[in-house]
Amino acid sequence: MVKVIVVDDELPAREFIKHLLAHHPSVTLAGEADNGFDAIKLIRDLRPDLVFMDIQMPKLTGFETLELMDEIPEVIFFTAYDNYALRAFEMNAIDYLLKPCSRERFDAALHKAIARIEGNALPPAQTLASNDNAAPEPLARIAVKQRSQIHVIPIGDINYIEADGDYVNLHTPQGVFLKERTMKFFENNLPKQFVRVHRSYIVNIDKICKIELYEKEAYHLHLRGCPDIVKASNAGYKLLRAQINL
Repeated sequence: MVKVIVVDDELPAREFIKHLLAHHPSVTLAGEADNGFDAIKLIRDLRPDLVFMDIQMPKLTGFETLELMDEIPEVIFFTAYDNYALRAFEMNAIDYLLKPCSRERFDAALHKAIARIEGNALPPAQTLASNDNAAPEPLARIAVKQRSQIHVIPIGDINYIEADGDYVNLHTPQGVFLKERTMKFFENNLPKQFVRVHRSYIVNIDKICKIELYEKEAYHLHLRGCPDIVKASNAGYKLLRAQINL
């Protein structure tokens, strides 16, 4: 039996998937969730083979939900939006279904998932593929996992982002949060108020209160309400000047 979980904030969408799953005796519905927080706990506890996942949900998006998990089962995205397909497949999704889909289209995606699951010699858990490309729209929030807690950080709360190997540190008034993403990802996906001023720093220009020359072709940025000083290279300073019309 293939164990399935359905994650969607809309009850009619969950009922629609459950109705179609009922026609497949080799599939069992293990559980359902209407938000990303509950989905993370459900997937961790039940360890399903397959998840039908919505993308646009109020608390966490489908993408954010997967990013917060160490291991995930196979995933089929089920959404009303057609502009996230590329990112979905870059995250190793089996298929991408648009609401409402036909029974034939649903069955084809399910059969593809079952074939992949049954063909695995090891449990089907997988890690997310790296995706540094630009998303369809700039990030409005960032979800991070810190021990057993999940924090959803509004973009406007970030003072600056600091490179830390394959990770970054998000510096906010609430503290510093580690995120498993590259600087390139944030450079591509943050709104225009963020500028990469150094190979190790991206700064929120709305937080800058003073810019001073530190040494030849190097600058220090002082931020409101933040004791840290952010370094800017000469090239980064030029980008910053262009952005804030200095």
